[in-house]
Amino acid sequence: MVAYFQLQPAEADLQELAEEYWQKAGQKEQELEKAAFEAGEAIRNGDFSLANLEAIVRWKSERAVQYLIGNSNEKIRRVLGAATAPNANTEAAVTALLELHGVDLPVASAILTAIYPERYAVLDCRVLEALGHARHDVRFYEEYLAFCNRLAESNIVKPQSELPAPTTLQTLDRALSQWSRSHFS
Repeated sequence: MVAYFQLQPAEADLQELAEEYWQKAGQKEQELEKAAFEAGEAIRNGDFSLANLEAIVRWKSERAVQYLIGNSNEKIRRVLGAATAPNANTEAAVTALLELHGVDLPVASAILTAIYPERYAVLDCRVLEALGHARHDVRFYEEYLAFCNRLAESNIVKPQSELPAPTTLQTLDRALSQWSRSHFS
């Protein structure tokens, strides 16, 4: 099965939607996002601590934090090491993260996004609505990433240099999220 994505917002609106997303985010939401991307950078640099992982998970799922903290430090280090290994592809990275208690596919995608914002995007129900779709499995996530990367590489949006993770992929993610918020909230 090949996933089909149909961009719901107009391409011309994406940059403005990404800006609107950040403007309408509350201070707490902005702080959580900043902390998540700072924690992702720390993980990328080898700090595989629960505190860093928790900052990322808290950004996307406050409920999952209570389950996450039940994982041992050793397991967290092993899983993050596997997910960030130089030879880890999307499937290997996601599969490793799914070993953690409290981590499902959307949370795993958020963890990978915070660590590697130039390579990954969050598999979020709002973003999927903006692409005319619902949640699916790892293969679906890989197809979703390929679609988002093609959009981001087409230069329809520019990096938001003053925001956390200033990549075109994250600008696109904010735009799609904002489109969904404005149409389904």
